Amino acid sequence: MSGTEALARLAEERVDHRFKGLPPDADGLTVAELTAQRRNLFTDGFATPVLALSAERLDHNLRLMETYAARHGLAFAPHGKTTMAPQLFRRQIEHGAWGITLAVPHQVRVARAFGIERVFLANELVDPAALRWIAGELASDADFRFVCYVDSVRGVELMDAALRGTSRPLDVVVELAAGEGARTGVRTEAECAAVADAVAATGTLRLVGVAGYEGEVPQANPERVHAWLRRLVALAADFDKAGRFAGAAPDEIVVSAGGSAWFDAVADVFAEIPELSRPVLKLLRSGAYVSHDDGHYRKVTPFNRISEEGALEPAFRLWTQVVSRPSPGQAFTNAGKRDAAYDLDLPFAQVVRRDGTERPATGIEVTALSDQHAWLATAPEADVEVGDWLGLGLSHPCTSFDKWQLIPVAEADGTVVEYIRTFF
Repeated sequence: MSGTEALARLAEERVDHRFKGLPPDADGLTVAELTAQRRNLFTDGFATPVLALSAERLDHNLRLMETYAARHGLAFAPHGKTTMAPQLFRRQIEHGAWGITLAVPHQVRVARAFGIERVFLANELVDPAALRWIAGELASDADFRFVCYVDSVRGVELMDAALRGTSRPLDVVVELAAGEGARTGVRTEAECAAVADAVAATGTLRLVGVAGYEGEVPQANPERVHAWLRRLVALAADFDKAGRFAGAAPDEIVVSAGGSAWFDAVADVFAEIPELSRPVLKLLRSGAYVSHDDGHYRKVTPFNRISEEGALEPAFRLWTQVVSRPSPGQAFTNAGKRDAAYDLDLPFAQVVRRDGTERPATGIEVTALSDQHAWLATAPEADVEVGDWLGLGLSHPCTSFDKWQLIPVAEADGTVVEYIRTFF
């Protein structure tokens, strides 16, 4: 089945009890049939809690990052772990993405099921079963491009053992660690060379570049992040000078970095990459931009530093209903940890909706989450009653998407124009 056919099949899925927040009377309809009804999020049977994406803001964010990457000469492989939504993968590629970044084999299987032809695995991969499956994908599809990290001689040995007898070499990049005590990656340039030599000694792997994640730089600030990125670029230049990319194919060297907090620094330093023996694929991997958020990424987005280049817009809103008002200073809604991200920040009370009218959630603060309740502190000026809908902003897209299997995309007036299917 082609990727286009697989995406079309999503519209044939039946709506039922698996998908929370959707109208109970939609049970049995296909997603396509429900979409065609253009129901209103607020008046046509959606049940709280329900997470919605803004159609307009989603489109804005896709266009903004497409423009940013093109302006700075960057290839873009947005991190798909954020959404695990093949419909959004496809839209990202339509907006100029080179391919999709992923983190673990399951995610690659999802991407391949929906026709993604270029995958950058921003992680080490030593599982024999997963490696053999990827080798099969490479053997059966000449257009499939797959690149992953290596950061140890032992890892290279395990990969080689699993891949012996395969028809196409697997492309790898040496991951440079962001510093002592950081996450994965090789700690020193000398160790990077040893890993590269181990790759060269195999017939199953092919060294095509270097990569890393600047978001792990200890006590990150612009100076430290720029310094580490320059180490990464220097490593690529040194490897090239030593002829370590002689077997690289296609005819390019991959240099990759870029989370959602420092892509401006990546653009700055990658613009300094010297001329190498072959063209450089400058691959940016930021993923949270699609939905952005009202907390962590609102604070750390590089667009705060480069406002002249635009601004991302938070596209998520979680609608929950006030179910209890036991005292003047306290209220509870029916959304909790099962529905909202809470690993970085608690949700933010934004608007109260009553009788078709929205107003700011003045004097209302989310102070805690239980499994299925949000705890609200209500100041004297708070106007909130049992039955009101409360719109919450969220912090951290990666742990918002993963709680919802089918997410309505609503226009500003509440008209739902699409449903995004996730696969976590």
